[in-house]
Amino acid sequence: MFRIRSKISPSFLEAALITSIIVISMAVCIIKFDAVPHMPILLAILLLMTYGLIKKVPFKQLEEGLIEGSKAGLGAIFIFFFIGILISSWMMGGTIPTLIFLGFQFISPHFFFAIVFFITCIVGLSIGSSLTTVATVGVAFIGMASAMDISLAITAGAVVSGAFFGDKMSPLSDTTNLASGILQVDLFEHIRNMGWTTIPAFFISLVGYAIISPNKEIQELDQIKVFQEGLLQTGMIHWYTLLPIVLLVILSIKKVPAIIALALTSIAAICISYFFQYISFGEVLNILFNGYTSNTGIETIDSLLTRGGINSMMFTIGLVILALSMGGLLFTLGIVQSLLMKIESVLKSVGSVIMAAAFTGIGVNTLIGEQYLSILLTGESFQAQFQKVGLANKNLARVMEDAGTVVNPLVPWSVCGIFITNVLTVSTIDYLPFAFFCLLSPILTILFGLTGKTLTYIEEK
Repeated sequence: MFRIRSKISPSFLEAALITSIIVISMAVCIIKFDAVPHMPILLAILLLMTYGLIKKVPFKQLEEGLIEGSKAGLGAIFIFFFIGILISSWMMGGTIPTLIFLGFQFISPHFFFAIVFFITCIVGLSIGSSLTTVATVGVAFIGMASAMDISLAITAGAVVSGAFFGDKMSPLSDTTNLASGILQVDLFEHIRNMGWTTIPAFFISLVGYAIISPNKEIQELDQIKVFQEGLLQTGMIHWYTLLPIVLLVILSIKKVPAIIALALTSIAAICISYFFQYISFGEVLNILFNGYTSNTGIETIDSLLTRGGINSMMFTIGLVILALSMGGLLFTLGIVQSLLMKIESVLKSVGSVIMAAAFTGIGVNTLIGEQYLSILLTGESFQAQFQKVGLANKNLARVMEDAGTVVNPLVPWSVCGIFITNVLTVSTIDYLPFAFFCLLSPILTILFGLTGKTLTYIEEK
């Protein structure tokens, strides 16, 4: 999308005004009126098209901008299809129910949020995918929190923080490889350099989650025991149902493409399901599309285990297409380019360059909602500026991840924000204040930029 050519060159004031109207209107609709994000984005698209027509841009070119923008999300959309299948197959095959059951065996409410954060960090590092981590162990932790009557918003914040710690620091992560690749920085050098901001953010988050974790025994122990017994009665709780997780980790280490890895682990879970239940092939296909439906008769268990399927991803996919189409229009009308040109013209010092790059990553996530685009656009726009002030490329790569990768799940209309809300059934606005790691990362990268700490200069290479 960042290569879409603008058809007009609006002034900075025009671009800033339109951008402000779009962001404010979307925020008001979603936060104040509790609207689904689709509607404010559609209104923003209509506003942009009206602006384009007033500026004498042919409708055909506006339409092409919409299409080009949506193309940027096709890769993610196909992965969403397979994640929907993964969740339903892991439910059907007992993988997620077994994870939840084991969680009740070993996890107490004391330091619960810290444990959730730590475990999702490990899983995220192991498989290199934040969304897969959220859709698997994240769902399990939400189930545990629900049964123990622990805050779902804080639990979701801890899950998101841990998952995106892994997405940022794993050598298997797409975003980590993308950031290092476009700036030609060695992958492991990039990961080591990110440690300067990531390790402090990790420990501050861990302590924060430990402090706010429940500090008293849960009163409703009988309800939890009923919940565990209900899980056992499903007949799904077996050690071998965890094999798909092992397979997913192995495939990730082997750097098997995400779609193939998700497909193979889903097939493994389906095959395992035949060890404890018989489901016809037609029923399997229906479950993979519409999701798994639990019929234990225990309302809390049924509400937790009834989920997944391609159909459950349609809300997310529709919103991704709309958000990226809006991004395509913003580029076609030259609004993004105008804003970036103004920013670049005032960059003089090391601190200002780093701050501008960070706010660009945050801004692209907020305005367009696309994680990869925030990395690509920031890298393309600021590489020359970093070189002018003598900063090595690995500094920019770190900023791109601190303000790009981990910020996306904090935006309600972003690709990751929409997906996480859909899968965990906790709204982005609710978990945002508790996603400590995601909030701290851009703050630390800006702080180190302003103080000059932990930066590497070209002559030091």
